[in-house]
Amino acid sequence: MPPGEKVRVARPADASAITETISLAFHDDPTWSWAFPDEARRQEQYAVWWGLLIEGALRFDEPAVFVTDDVSAAAIWLPPGQPELPAEDEARLPEILRGLIGDRTPEFLELIERFEAAQPADPPHYYLSLLGVHDDHRGKGIGLALLDENLERFDAEGVATYLESSNSSNDHRYEARGYRRIGEFTPPGADIVVASYWRDPS
Repeated sequence: MPPGEKVRVARPADASAITETISLAFHDDPTWSWAFPDEARRQEQYAVWWGLLIEGALRFDEPAVFVTDDVSAAAIWLPPGQPELPAEDEARLPEILRGLIGDRTPEFLELIERFEAAQPADPPHYYLSLLGVHDDHRGKGIGLALLDENLERFDAEGVATYLESSNSSNDHRYEARGYRRIGEFTPPGADIVVASYWRDPS
């Protein structure tokens, strides 16, 4: 990590700060901008959407959400074999989305299905759901340093990792860390490429 930065396991009390960091980091992401096209409302919508996923990831006893001490960077992982949302939130998802994006809900749900279909079922692996750096701290290498620290942790466990790159400008960063591209998909009716990546433990 850069000097002065430390990595720690996130606590439930960090949920709001993590949501802010991720929401700002993904504001101009090609895939998620497609999902939430109203730029004026996007941060408000992200707060609900990412907040739901972050709360879901924090529910596990096994540590899988990591942050820098001041939550300027966050990595949200799912432990092997675990769903992104608890069953009760999964059931409420269409209603939540209708409140956020109205008649775009079916397209959004199709995108989520494409994300789910791209992820291999086996072998067991950690899934990097989200990785982001707060706008105030971009360009310092904090996000990639956090990822590197996490990968060392999972390598020590001997467990593979998987992620999707929703912004092609990040692809080379993952490939430089040993990730191998195993597939790709696009949002419905769009030409934005989401690449899926696998990394065996080293």
